[in-house]
Amino acid sequence: MIRKSLLTFSIIMLILCGLDAQNFTLTEKNQILAGDTTKMMRVLVYTDPSDLMTLNSQSIDIDPADPMLPLLAGRMHKAMVDTANPGVGIAAPQVGINRNVIWVKRYDKPGSPFQFCINPRILKYTILHRKGGEGCLSIPEERGLLYRSYAILVEYKTFDGASHKEMVDDNTAIIFQHEIDHLNGLLFPDRMREQQGEFFLPIPQGMEFYIKPTMTP
Repeated sequence: MIRKSLLTFSIIMLILCGLDAQNFTLTEKNQILAGDTTKMMRVLVYTDPSDLMTLNSQSIDIDPADPMLPLLAGRMHKAMVDTANPGVGIAAPQVGINRNVIWVKRYDKPGSPFQFCINPRILKYTILHRKGGEGCLSIPEERGLLYRSYAILVEYKTFDGASHKEMVDDNTAIIFQHEIDHLNGLLFPDRMREQQGEFFLPIPQGMEFYIKPTMTP
């Protein structure tokens, strides 16, 4: 009986693990292929109720080997660097695809290149925070002040399926946090409202850093 139960549990876990990173659905494929595939996908905006529903939805993992992923990445990149509304990062929900993929500008690397990250996760946050202004491609012409952890431990995959884990800080860490918020259905005004009831202790001597007394996982 115990052996049978363990076998059943193992089968369930294998099924669940397989569901963690599924390929694109037919609907998603059609959306990625819609219009001129050599051009950017439309960036969703929070003022449109239908767009906002997608922006506020939780995204799920994607198989790094999915053959449609490079096309999505390319069209997302074009949307991010569009001269009419350029940004330093973009998440798949912003082009209508609720999958865990993002572009981030790596200010911590020579030449500040853009990097595509698949199924990113933030594993650790520092209690040291910075307060700064943020904008969003999906909230054009608006900015807000909010706190972000100065450094984070982030994990993500690349197209070859390899996992990467690294500590990033300063502006790069802020971009990661902003884009991963998108994957969790959060926009920066949501974070601002959340922080209204939180306490951040300023560091003396005029430094632009703050300590959040509560520990984060």
